Amino acid sequence: MPGRAAPTTAGITRTWTPPGPLDLGLVLGPLRRGPADPAFRAPLDGSFWRTSRTPEGPGTLHLAARHGAVEATAWGRGADWLLDRLPCLLGASDDPSAFVPRHRLLAETQRRRPGLRLGRTGLVLESLIPSVLEQKVTTDEAYRAWRLLLRKYGEPAPGPVKGMHVMPAPRTWSLIPSWEWHRAGVDSKRSSTILRAVRVAGRLEEAAAMAPEDAAARLRLVPGIGPWTAAETLQRSNGAPDAVTVGDLHLPGTVGYALAGNRDADDAAMLELLAPYAGQRHRATRLILLSGRTPPRRAPRMAPRDIARL
Repeated sequence: MPGRAAPTTAGITRTWTPPGPLDLGLVLGPLRRGPADPAFRAPLDGSFWRTSRTPEGPGTLHLAARHGAVEATAWGRGADWLLDRLPCLLGASDDPSAFVPRHRLLAETQRRRPGLRLGRTGLVLESLIPSVLEQKVTTDEAYRAWRLLLRKYGEPAPGPVKGMHVMPAPRTWSLIPSWEWHRAGVDSKRSSTILRAVRVAGRLEEAAAMAPEDAAARLRLVPGIGPWTAAETLQRSNGAPDAVTVGDLHLPGTVGYALAGNRDADDAAMLELLAPYAGQRHRATRLILLSGRTPPRRAPRMAPRDIARL
């Protein structure tokens, strides 16, 4: 990384050249929580905006690929923190060569997607809280809750972009009244899990520097955080290549269908199919999802529930 630039009204800018092919959309895509995520924006010019609450304060980051390099500009008190960790965010610490495809489908998908890297944000709560919101509900319900809560309780994002918000601080989450969780469609089980998590926010953020197994154990000490939520969090915060998501409604059937033609696979069958990819099972599932080989739908999409009307 070049040396630090002086802050200006236009933000702090740095340029980083990745060591190999890099697709910003593939790397940053898992950080987006729906098309109207107040903390993420992907304009038609191919660039990306995202906000974060760093240990140094709120920050906004703009990323654009230019001639084989990534130009990054950041604003806010967290600007330096975000730029210092830009290579990790974009997968510099990831090793795609560790993945050895044993299925033709994965080999072909890996060949077609050379820019896939597993990035690590280094921030736990910003992935943990939306993952808790996604427990046992449709993605549309979870995205709506995230959107409403960030717009009402988050801070306006620093920098020139309008309409984006930074995730609330732990204390702000803890002060959200019960009726506002209800209006956002979040039941008491999920809101209680989030409230327990923000009370020990500092201890949970330490997990970003731990080995994935130790980090998962730390997260699961909080009641309401199980294997599914821990894996979904560590895939993003730690860039954990083996953090396979178990307990998911759709993933076992997708993996089973792609690798063995078994759309009715359960978690046990999925883990058996992924056993040859031990150490890289999350990357294997990412490639399966990117392959487009998913079982045809045979039932209507689950209807969202609106508990705010209850």
